[in-house]
Amino acid sequence: MSEPTVAEATDRIYQSLQADNADLDTHIATLKAALTREGLKQAVFDPAKLVQNNRSGRKLMQAYFRQRGVTVTFSAS
Repeated sequence: MSEPTVAEATDRIYQSLQADNADLDTHIATLKAALTREGLKQAVFDPAKLVQNNRSGRKLMQAYFRQRGVTVTFSAS
């Protein structure tokens, strides 16, 4: 079994957010490992795919991920 890519890990996080944050910490750890493998410094999310696509929701997400060692930015969709 191959290691998930950043895109796959990001998709799993979108699914987790839609499912009331089910297994979110596990998916964040997977994303962090994928970022390291691919030599990236931050994860980019599409705000249109977020459950709470408002400033407050985005800032909360950034803070939560930052506590787990992942820097989050948002694409200008």
